[in-house]
Formats: sequence, C-alpha cells, structure tokens
Amino acid sequence: MKNRLSCLILGRTRWLGVWFLSVCLLHAAVTPDVDIRRDATVVAIERVMPSVVNIRTSRLVRRNTPDEEMLRRYFGWKVNSSGPAEEQINSIGSGVIVDATDEEGYILTNFHVLRQAQRVQVQLWDGREYEAEPLRGQYHKDLALLKIIRKPGDTRFRPVRIAEDDDLLLGETVIAMGNPFGLGSAVTRGILSSKNRRSTPGNSPLDYQDWLQTDADINPGNSGGPLINIRGELVGINVAVYSEEQGKGTGFAIPVKQVSNTLSDFFALEIFADLYFGARFLGAPHPLTVLELQPNGPAFRAGLRVGQEVVEVNGKPVKGLATFSRLVADSANRRAAITVKEAGALRVLNVELMPLADLNRELFVQRLGLKTAPLTKQQVTAEESAGLMVSEVENNSPAAKATLQAGMIITEADGFPLSDLVNISNVLGNKKRGEIVNLTVKKAYRNANGFVRWLSRHVEVPVR
Repeated sequence: MKNRLSCLILGRTRWLGVWFLSVCLLHAAVTPDVDIRRDATVVAIERVMPSVVNIRTSRLVRRNTPDEEMLRRYFGWKVNSSGPAEEQINSIGSGVIVDATDEEGYILTNFHVLRQAQRVQVQLWDGREYEAEPLRGQYHKDLALLKIIRKPGDTRFRPVRIAEDDDLLLGETVIAMGNPFGLGSAVTRGILSSKNRRSTPGNSPLDYQDWLQTDADINPGNSGGPLINIRGELVGINVAVYSEEQGKGTGFAIPVKQVSNTLSDFFALEIFADLYFGARFLGAPHPLTVLELQPNGPAFRAGLRVGQEVVEVNGKPVKGLATFSRLVADSANRRAAITVKEAGALRVLNVELMPLADLNRELFVQRLGLKTAPLTKQQVTAEESAGLMVSEVENNSPAAKATLQAGMIITEADGFPLSDLVNISNVLGNKKRGEIVNLTVKKAYRNANGFVRWLSRHVEVPVR
C-alpha cells in the first residue's frame, strides 16, 4: 500500500510538472513581450553589431608594359606611355571599434587589410560612412589601428567589450562577424575548435603562433572583423582561412591576449602623442591598470607603480586607453595630475612629460655618454635610411670606451632599428646600470678611387 501511494504521488507530481511546463510555453507563445527566438546568440550579435565596420581601401598603381618596365629598371629611362598611366585597385576587409573618446573612434583590423592603401573608407552597420586614418600597424602580429572622427550630430561610437586574457573555453560557441566577399555585414556561428593552433614544419600556410581555430565560416573580406563569445565579448580578430578552396570549417583568429597587448602598444603615449611617459597599461578590459614601467622614466619618478588602477586624469574620469592617452596628451605644460587607486586608497600623482625628441639627450647622454643628431638629406640613402648620427662623444664615457666616434651612424639597438625614437625608449629606458646594449654602427671609409663605403660592426656598450 505504501509503495502504491508513493507511485501515485510521484505520478501526480510528474503530471503537474508537465502541465506547468506546457502552460509556461503556451504563455510565452501568446505573450507579445516574450520572443523565444531572441536567444543568447541573437542578443550577443545585437550587442556587438554597432561596433563592427566594413573597410574599403583603394590605391593607384602605374600600368607598365614589360618593355617600359625594363627600360625604367635597367636603363633609368623615363618612358611616357601612351596608355593609361594609373589604375585604381580596390580591396575589402572588416574591422571593429575597440575604443572611443567623445570625438574619435579607434578601429582595429588586420595589417594586411591596409597594406599599400592610399585611401581607407569605413562603413558602420547603420550605413554611416567615414574616411579613416591609419595610425599604427604591426606587421608580425598582423594588426593595425585606424582613427575615425565623429561628424556633428552623430552619436558616440560604441566600442566592443573585450574579454579577459585567456578567458577561452574549448568548444564554446563563437560568432564571426564581418564583411565577407564585400557583401556587407554578416555573421556565422561555430565553436572554438582550438585555443592555440601553431604552425607545423614544412609548407604550412600558417605563419603565426597561437592562433584560435574555429569552424565558424571565415571568408575573404572577414579579415579584421571580430570573433566574439556568447556574451558579446571580443575573443579574437578574424585573420585567415586554412585554404580558400578546401578550408571550410577551418578558420583562424588572433587571440584576445595578443589583441590586448597590441592595443597597449598602440596607445602608448610615445606612439600616440610623441611624448615620453615610460609606462604601459593593460590593453583591456577595465579598469585601466599599470602593467610595466621604465626605470627612472617620468611615470616612475611621479610614483606610478605596477598594479595601480588609473581613475582620473586632471580631474576627468578615465574610460579607456584612448581617453587616458588623449587627456594626458592635452595636459597644459605637459604636466598631468593622475589619480590612481591602490589598496582601496586614492592618490594624485603629478607626472611631468617630455617631448620624445628630448629622449635623445635624456637617454643617450645620461646613459651612454654621447650626443646624436638626425641624418641629413645627403646621408639618407637607400642603405642609411634609418638611424642617428653620433655628433659628440664624452671623454671616458661608456661610448668612448667602446670606441664610438663622431660621424658614425647608429642603425640598431639590441636588434631594433632606430627608425624612430620610440625604439630608443624601449631599449635604453629599460636597461639597468651595468647592463649591455648592443649597437649596430656604420662608419664611412673612402677608397683610393674616392668612393665612400659604409661598413657595419656591432659594439657592446654598458649603460650607466
């Protein structure tokens, strides 16, 4: 009797559960405020779509016949072609808004999307079009940054939310967004097939390390667009498909950790505003946190330390890397009051910046004991197009003991070309006293016929 009663109660409980579920589904179906089609995927796409842009680039190239090209290349002739001198080459790609101020928006895309582009135009999801200015690119990471200016009356640009570094789940749902084949905004869905796909020996089409792999379709034109998770967060930048003929279900994206590190580089004040600051921040997400400091740089001397959270600049709230860099760059007399939070307490630190050009004196004079000057037009040749000329060497300095002399040209420091002063900051600014910097220098030698030859050698110089 007891078992029969238990079965009866269990049967009634199950029947009530089924009845209750049926009523809920019927209620959802007839209630106009509830749409069962609006699942997590739809919500994520709606959240990110305003941040996705279509990119169109164009460039003019000269049309040469094989004969004209031979005469120009080998004989130096100036040939006037009777046909069209130039033709326009167009290409397409995608991008995503990663940061914004009140007036500007910053778009991340692939470096190869912008290669050799002379004009860049972007279109937002709502049809608005803008001219875009390339700001910075990293060839080896295949990432580039663009800037667009908001038109009067426009709404503020909406940046995508960026996921935490390494917040990736193998097999989780991911969505690829972009402009495939130039058709316009489109989305595809799949799963995260691999979190760290690496190139294999031999004739592999993969040239980069630790890409994400997904079976969400990534087609030509998707390059530079976002790969997002089901929460609508950026987890990667679409970059390639394994093979355009056989690559269905095998697409690749640059992971969020590399994206975050690259944004930290792109928005560094040395690059963003030609100001020597000496600190790097976590690229995303909030809060804005100090990641690295250069010993004895302006930020270090002001009291900034790794792990501090930046709250305000000159009394204005910081919303992201772009806002921080803009507020600091616009500081009067190159002095910025930066409010940081550490252990729950707020502190105001006064940072005095210097023009990046003054880094010449700050680092080369103080750390190596030499003065440098930019190359003159006569010195800038195909071989000596990047570098700094040694103008003076201090007696008994590390530079003098390493036999550096006035007139030499420094082309590299620790393997980094000195094409701009940012590399000097990165190399010399992080050296401790007594550490060695490896310089590549060129010296001119005149032979018996009067021709000048530039010979290179490597010099090890201890910093002081």
